Amino acid sequence: MKFCDFEYAAPDTPAEVIQLLASRLGDAKIIAGGQSLLPTMAYRLAQPALLVDIRNLKGLSEIVVNQDGVRLGARTRWRDIEDSQELETAHPLLKEAIKHVAHYQIRNRGTVGGSLAHADPASEMPGVAMTCEAKVRVVGPAGERVVDIEDFFTGTLSTSLAEDELLLEVLLPAWKEGRRWGFREFSRRDGDFALAGIVLYYDLDQNGKAENTHIGVIGACQQPTRLVQAEQFLNGKELTPEVIRAAAKVAAAESEPGEDMHAGIEYRKALVATLLQRTLEDAVKRQ
Repeated sequence: MKFCDFEYAAPDTPAEVIQLLASRLGDAKIIAGGQSLLPTMAYRLAQPALLVDIRNLKGLSEIVVNQDGVRLGARTRWRDIEDSQELETAHPLLKEAIKHVAHYQIRNRGTVGGSLAHADPASEMPGVAMTCEAKVRVVGPAGERVVDIEDFFTGTLSTSLAEDELLLEVLLPAWKEGRRWGFREFSRRDGDFALAGIVLYYDLDQNGKAENTHIGVIGACQQPTRLVQAEQFLNGKELTPEVIRAAAKVAAAESEPGEDMHAGIEYRKALVATLLQRTLEDAVKRQ
């Protein structure tokens, strides 16, 4: 289908963006890469009267690594993350997850901010952000605010971002040396949205047992979600094959997937169990 008629603006500053959004409150959309917005417009699921292009805003495409962690500007593209050598050690989990985003052509355009604002529960970036306890910086008419990621996502395709606010950046906490991690997802075809996926990391204590375990699930959930019971089950344990298999059962029982034309509830629960087992096995092998 063709797009509905719309107006277009490409302002130069965040203040101008906010002013434009406020002038057409609820009837304007920000566009960066267009990875999610343009397909929904093509199917007329979204019919904004005004598109506000943020391509001219400076400083939103930066990847900054420092002692506080990794700061990703909202307009950072997936290919920028893939091409970053610094992220190989600063955040290897992020780099691995982004390899699974759609197809190469889409990764040339899709952006971090767009993915977080769209909040698709099957998307990789929201899952990484939730698992890693990220913070999101946004700006609106009342000024800037920093939002913890668990307060940012409010439901399926829903966030706490107001209609006249602009997402500026996401901050991922510093990556600990020696951390074990893994990422796996399953989709019907390469590049499709995941039917289920697991994002995880944990640290090792002085006795070689897991601590600070973080497990996120995508696809098999209504919004990006942590599997807290599975995390608690693993903390304080040596990750033997028996423990890993038991953790997979805990994760399957804890997950609350929905049902759609692609997969039923029990199938997605089984996927969560299998993916968690394999992802933990991957993590155990990392040195």
